[in-house]
Amino acid sequence: MHATTSRRGRRTIAAVAGSAVLALLASACTGSNDAGGTDDSASGKDVTITFWHGWSQDNEVKAINDNIAAFEKAHPNIHVKTVGNIADDKVNQALRAGGDDAPDVVSSFTTNNVGMFCSTKAFVDLKPLLQKSGIDAAKTFPAAMLGYSQFQGNQCSLPLLGDAYGLYYNKKAFAAAGIANPPKTFSEFADDAKKLTVADGDSYKQLGFMPLYHGYESQIEHFLGQYGATYFGADGKSAIAADPKVAAMLNWQKGLVDQLGGYAKLDKFRATFGEEFSAKNPFHTGQVAMAIDGEWRTASLAENKPDFDWATAPFPVPDDQADTYGRGYQTGTIVGIASSSKKQAAAWELVKYLTTDTDAVVNFANAIHNVPSTFDALGSPKLVSDPNFKTFLDVAKNPHSGTTPASVNGGGYILSLQNLGYDYESGKQADLQAGLAATAKQIDTDIAQAK
Repeated sequence: MHATTSRRGRRTIAAVAGSAVLALLASACTGSNDAGGTDDSASGKDVTITFWHGWSQDNEVKAINDNIAAFEKAHPNIHVKTVGNIADDKVNQALRAGGDDAPDVVSSFTTNNVGMFCSTKAFVDLKPLLQKSGIDAAKTFPAAMLGYSQFQGNQCSLPLLGDAYGLYYNKKAFAAAGIANPPKTFSEFADDAKKLTVADGDSYKQLGFMPLYHGYESQIEHFLGQYGATYFGADGKSAIAADPKVAAMLNWQKGLVDQLGGYAKLDKFRATFGEEFSAKNPFHTGQVAMAIDGEWRTASLAENKPDFDWATAPFPVPDDQADTYGRGYQTGTIVGIASSSKKQAAAWELVKYLTTDTDAVVNFANAIHNVPSTFDALGSPKLVSDPNFKTFLDVAKNPHSGTTPASVNGGGYILSLQNLGYDYESGKQADLQAGLAATAKQIDTDIAQAK
């Protein structure tokens, strides 16, 4: 959808480059993590703070500016200078340089970088400020969202809207294949994907589902979210070779690849897909009958109006975890206070307003079609929703939903696991357990070097 195209695209790029984007932070002295910066805002004196964010499209910028205007009206002595379309690499440079031009408040689309923001103390720990304000974080924010905004007990950021993943399905194709309801388990999903696949020589007239990891949102961490896999053990070491859920997911995906025609055939068909964030998306065009995607796709489909009826549901779960149906992978935007800021009291007022004021959260979510990031906002009668969007609200509230944990080297461990996935689905790596063991060792080495 247009409201999130630039944001999603940038997040994908940032996730791929996560290890490099903030690498210099690890060796940079970025300031104290104590939320002790003071200013004169509490006494009513005028204070101007700078807020950097990544939104760039017109409706996004208008939405954030509307929220800032409402904040300034409620806090007439605090003035906010906003700077948009800022990526994490520029944040890194500014926080290292410090000075008057550095931001006081920073919003990032890349939850993968939270571990570095926290461990390098680039952002202040917000727990003392939450406590002082009487805010119980666990009762305010869904667990997955709270999870991706902290690292090893350091709550150096807070969630500011989120993304949840679910299943999109073509109701016309379902009816033609005699499928009455969306699948809830992976065995049902495999059966439906096969029924929905219509061959066309060495290609497809219609593919039930594109399982390849290069298939837009068919990413390894999104699938693992349906398993509740453990990425790291209590000792901080990679657990991907020890947790059988990881191997189970990789084998499930590989089985689906083989069942639907094999890697080469699927990859050739994938090359015919149009851009993900356009009306040429393969779900929009009917090339695939089912897709895993985020809540923003509802607005894109409403705008581009494909020539079939569609609906959403939670993405299926493993058969032996059928009782967790309704779960999904979550990620989102985070916001924090730069430890170099000399105006942290005023900065906290802005962060608190953007992340915990129910109307502010709801208005922003309505404007850019994202999932609200507090329990109160998720249940607000002012939230614009329909049955298709409600799917993602329910995923966000589901206690089984999860995310990928923060790490000191950003998304490096996800990239390592993803590379194994590419090799396994294509047949390049035949021994999965050996591949998992080698990847786990590589992850541990990379993290040790990043510390």
